[in-house]
Amino acid sequence: MAFVQSLLRRLPDPVRKIMLKHRELLRFAVVGGICFIATNVVNYTLKLTILNAHPVTALSVAVIIATILSYILNREWSFHTRGGRERHHEAALFFLISGIGVALNSTPLFISRYVFDLMVPNVSLVTQEVADFFSGMILGTLIAMAFRWWAFKKWVFPEANARTRTTRTGRRLHAVSDQEDLAA
Repeated sequence: MAFVQSLLRRLPDPVRKIMLKHRELLRFAVVGGICFIATNVVNYTLKLTILNAHPVTALSVAVIIATILSYILNREWSFHTRGGRERHHEAALFFLISGIGVALNSTPLFISRYVFDLMVPNVSLVTQEVADFFSGMILGTLIAMAFRWWAFKKWVFPEANARTRTTRTGRRLHAVSDQEDLAA
C-alpha cells in the first residue's frame, strides 16, 4: 500500500487527519465501488442475455456474486484489524446480513417494476432501463450499503484491533493504529 501512503502524505494535514480518522469507512466505500462495478457488469450481462425477462433475478444473482467478492475484500482489507468471532461464525453472519442486503437491494427494483409498473409495454424501453438503474443500482445499493456498514461493524466484525498482522520479517503484531500504519 505504498501508493496509498504516498498519496496520504501529499494531502493537506487537516484532510489527511479526516481520511485517517475515517479510514475504515473509506476502505468500505472503495470495496463498495468495486462491488458496484462487478454488480453492474454481471447484472447487465445476465439481464441482456439469459435473464432478459427476469430483471429482479438478474440483479439478485449479480448482488450475490458481488457479495462473495465483498466478503473477501472487506475481511482482508476494510476490516482487517477487526474481529472477535471465529471465522465460520463471522462468515455465516456476513452472508446472513448480506442476504438481508440482497433483499433490501432488490426491493426498490421490485417496487419500480411490479408496483409502479415501470416496464415495457407500459413505458418506453429507455424509461424502463432508467427506472431499473435508479431503483435497483442506485437506491437499492445505497439502502443496502448503509445497512451493511452498520451491521458489519455491530455483528460481524464487532471488536476493533482484534486481529493481528504479520510483518515482513514474520513477527506478529497486534493491529496497528492509523498513525503507525502511515509511518510504516
